[in-house]
Amino acid sequence: MAWFEGFEQQTLTVAGLPVCFRQSAHWAAQAHLPVMVLLHGFPQTHVMWHRVAQNLRGRYRLVMPDLRGYGDSSHAVGDTEHAHYSKRAMAQEVVGLLDALGVGDFFLCGHDRGGRVAHRLALDHAQRVKKLCVIDIAPTFDMYSGHWGTVPGKTPEVSGPVADPYFAFAQAYYHWFHLTQPAPLPELMIGGNPQAYLHAKLGGWGSQSLGYIEPEALAEYERAFCNPALNDKGWPAAIHSAAEDYRASAGIDLQHDREGRERGDKIACDTLVLWGSRGVVNRMFKPVELWQAQCAGHVAGQVMASGHFIPEELPEATSDALAQCMV
Repeated sequence: MAWFEGFEQQTLTVAGLPVCFRQSAHWAAQAHLPVMVLLHGFPQTHVMWHRVAQNLRGRYRLVMPDLRGYGDSSHAVGDTEHAHYSKRAMAQEVVGLLDALGVGDFFLCGHDRGGRVAHRLALDHAQRVKKLCVIDIAPTFDMYSGHWGTVPGKTPEVSGPVADPYFAFAQAYYHWFHLTQPAPLPELMIGGNPQAYLHAKLGGWGSQSLGYIEPEALAEYERAFCNPALNDKGWPAAIHSAAEDYRASAGIDLQHDREGRERGDKIACDTLVLWGSRGVVNRMFKPVELWQAQCAGHVAGQVMASGHFIPEELPEATSDALAQCMV
């Protein structure tokens, strides 16, 4: 089947900013089908869903945006509080896009950073989300806080010269700490060889090199992430906006999460959690337990025989899991 056959790519202006996305072709003619929104993660774009989209074609009307700061969506310079790239702002932009498309309620799935946007969207716009799926993440607040999801006082056993889970987590997810450093240090360091950095990330986290990525998708990731365009500060725009996503997660997003937990906010809908058997989440966290603590609905979980990039490594299994859950 041809690359994204049956889907159309376009860009709409939402609250003054461009949002690039793909949607099912013949949108109006398929109005009887439920809508599913698929949100990508770092360091990718919406094209990570290309195989899943073909498998789900005809069952749903699909909407796959490039999140703010990624792909062909906007790459504005971040503000001092990183609020522009907060998950609350990114979720609101997704909702604004769906409003423009005339979508009311919808099924929602997010991988990696997209899962964090989906989490915030399900909290802030609960009436819009019919069911939620998050892929290969635990809640941001718990991951940064070292809440492993086990009995209090117990931590996961890890191997290595320093048998400490905090050490192991920081080593495995060092980018969570590197990308949060003040601009433009990460931007300039990564900008020295963005393709090498991109390939290291795409081939890591248990995903065993780049063999799972189709050439068309890899070319798109390279085009977007290695884009030489500079922002108003003279920094690599695509790298800066991705770093801002992480700076927000380590600051204002944690503030929003803490405030929500103090209020007792919960995800209202049923939630599906998928995670890879070779990934960091499986090794260090109890994802179903952690998500159930943040969800008023039922949480189901499934470990997948993959690394981090599950929708591309196991597109059929991912599609099947979504189709069984999102009804």
